[in-house]
Amino acid sequence: MQINQTKQQIKFSEVDSLHIVWHGHYVRYFEDGREAFGKEYNLGYMDIYKHGFAVPLIDLEVKFKRILEYGDTAIIETKFINSPAAKLIFEYTIKSENHGFVVCTGRTTQVFMIPETKELYITIPAFF
Repeated sequence: MQINQTKQQIKFSEVDSLHIVWHGHYVRYFEDGREAFGKEYNLGYMDIYKHGFAVPLIDLEVKFKRILEYGDTAIIETKFINSPAAKLIFEYTIKSENHGFVVCTGRTTQVFMIPETKELYITIPAFF
């Protein structure tokens, strides 16, 4: 199982007037987790693009459990889920470093697409 863990300091620009992270930023934290995963496992967006593919997001699931606040650090765990289909599936767990509890979980699914034609690639690419 391939897992990456990265940290993200919560910035003032990410919180509302109650100093709580705005819900839309969690999707960006998932993206940060995917980028860190890609760097560690040579599966970054540019690595994929060099092989002639883009990987648009087709499904997103977010489950909020607790809050993150200004000054906290989010620990983003990104786990690759193997699939027999031509898809990239990731599951996420975001924890508060300051408090130790899980604040959010989620899942994304991406498909392989040929950028020039915008056609979906329905078989697993050879490089993958």
